[in-house]
Amino acid sequence: MRKFLTAEWRYLAMLNYSVEADLLKPFLPAGVELDFWQGKTYVSMVGFLFLHTRVMGLRLPLHVDFEEVNLRFYVRRSAPEGWRRGVVFIKEIVPRRLIASVARACYNENYVAMPMRHCIEMENGTLRREGAVEYAWRHQGRWNALRATTTGVAASPVENSLEEFITEHYWGYTAQRNGGCAEYQVEHPRWNVWQTKDAALECDTACLYGPEFVAALGGRPDSAFVAEGSPVTVSAGVNL
Repeated sequence: MRKFLTAEWRYLAMLNYSVEADLLKPFLPAGVELDFWQGKTYVSMVGFLFLHTRVMGLRLPLHVDFEEVNLRFYVRRSAPEGWRRGVVFIKEIVPRRLIASVARACYNENYVAMPMRHCIEMENGTLRREGAVEYAWRHQGRWNALRATTTGVAASPVENSLEEFITEHYWGYTAQRNGGCAEYQVEHPRWNVWQTKDAALECDTACLYGPEFVAALGGRPDSAFVAEGSPVTVSAGVNL
């Protein structure tokens, strides 16, 4: 597939919530189905650093390093080689209007631009042992945030674990204005993850995502971890 974007995604704080499948069905693009882990469907609030970004090989001034926070869920599509496991984004928040505009125009992704900030406790060039990771965004005059504090050392996810399920989705699917679906590939190596000893989401959920998500995101996450991240390559979208 033709390369669209290259970057590094680093220090991905991933708060994961089990939800009813019926909550997600209205957001399913044509041609994909929900992906389940042990009979459950999940949404994830994800915050991370977008670094060294190039679009079509070009570095755009002031648009190279920035934060992103997104709400996503997990799907799959049958392809000739087997199941392609991917994600669908409900909303993605970035701090630059141009980034949001390009993503909406090229992929029809629901990107919005808001002031953002982050705090990552580093030591010797990496995440500090028991380090806090926080991503925040300002909406209607209020700062919202997701945060997690790690414990132990980063390690490869256990086979068949929820951490493996969440991180091992390498395709993106987006509903198109004509009712169709676009598919794009996200290439990266397997990520190591840190477990967390606490994690929290402080968010005006009803305003940002709709009242139907208030109960789903209002309690403690079913799981939370921080993925180390890596360089990534995102292909150009293909209409299915």
